[in-house]
Amino acid sequence: MPLRSAEGEVLRPSGPAAAVVLASGAGSFSLGLLSVLTAASQQVSDALTFSDRVGDVSGLTAVSAVVFFATWGVLAVAWRRADPPLLRVAAASAALIALGLLGTFPPFFNAFGG
Repeated sequence: MPLRSAEGEVLRPSGPAAAVVLASGAGSFSLGLLSVLTAASQQVSDALTFSDRVGDVSGLTAVSAVVFFATWGVLAVAWRRADPPLLRVAAASAALIALGLLGTFPPFFNAFGG
């Protein structure tokens, strides 16, 4: 039986929405981290080259998409009836997105390329 407010509205947990917000941060962070790793290691770059026409970008985007969807799925199940603190979730996601953007900034990842 769903929870209802005093006015009779159905109260829905915010967990599933928070899950997708945090998953977007995790996916962005993984893209930045993998960008740095491919610049730093030829082995990582070769492992992430799924298509020779595209290069390691094909693996970067595919793995980041997998991280996003896996994180979303796990958190959505874990938080399906929860109300996590949305401000903390948004702040964590913003920090992960900022780190992900930093990792995709060419002067930053090229500094690790040697």
